[in-house]
Amino acid sequence: MSSTTTPAPRSPAPGPASRPGGRRRQGEKPKWGAVAVFLGPAIVLLAFFLFYPAIYTLRLSLYRGRLGEFTGWVGLDNYVRLFTRDPAFLDLSTFPPSGALFNNLLWIVFYVSGCLFFGLIIAVLAGRVRYEAFIKAVVFVPMAIAATALAVIFLFVYAPDPDIGLLNAILGVANAGPVSWLGQKSTVNYALILVGIWGAVGFATVILSAALKGIPIEIMEAARTDGASEPQIFRRIILPMMRIPISVLAVTLVVNVIKIFDLIYVMTVGGPGTASRVIAFTFYQESLSAGKYGYGAAVAVIMLAILIPVMVFNVRRFRSEDVRS
Repeated sequence: MSSTTTPAPRSPAPGPASRPGGRRRQGEKPKWGAVAVFLGPAIVLLAFFLFYPAIYTLRLSLYRGRLGEFTGWVGLDNYVRLFTRDPAFLDLSTFPPSGALFNNLLWIVFYVSGCLFFGLIIAVLAGRVRYEAFIKAVVFVPMAIAATALAVIFLFVYAPDPDIGLLNAILGVANAGPVSWLGQKSTVNYALILVGIWGAVGFATVILSAALKGIPIEIMEAARTDGASEPQIFRRIILPMMRIPISVLAVTLVVNVIKIFDLIYVMTVGGPGTASRVIAFTFYQESLSAGKYGYGAAVAVIMLAILIPVMVFNVRRFRSEDVRS
């Protein structure tokens, strides 16, 4: 009597991965109707408020543009004049150079580094005391003050009259003569930068303090156990682990600096002479005040050309894996 063995049923070959719900990814058609509903309004707003003004400004910069009209074709002459024949915008005949473009460079170097330095120091020190929340609230108060109000406050602080100006009153105690902080070309830009730092250091403190809280406390405790000093912990642990947040904050501050206008307009109106002009103020002065809209449009295009790579770098930082983690 022979026995027959029944072969085991073969399992079906694995098919393509399917999504929950039984529908496969392959062959799925995009729902263009939903895409249009959600993205359509945003695209319309961007086109109306961003792309059209940018193209209009770029075209206007190639004309004299009196009264904002496309009249008096000049080609690239507005740009050539800005960089070679307008000392109020860029003057390379002296050392150090001067002009609005160089003043913006001063703002980028000293304003950004000052905000990062004081913001990081305050964030680290405030995290080690009991009254951390109170210190952050006090430091953040200037951010609640409008820029115009901030400028008016420091007009009194910098006033040459010792009976009004705080700084000159302090100098009077030391038997030093009053200084016209905003009336001298050698001091005006640095006085304005200090106002900007005072107004923005609270923002930097809050951002860096949040990043500091993200560092695992176990790492620093292990370093202290191994005998590391506090300066070593700051230099070798805190700074490297906060590199990405610091760089993103720095780029944000650079963007704010390139378009700064209100402090200069209220405190100095670009003076003395043109010593404290920046790019955004030059755009306002040449277009709205002097009526040279084509020349002012060229200034705006230069400002946009400076901002675009900075913003692209910032977006890439936000989209990087390091920032998301």
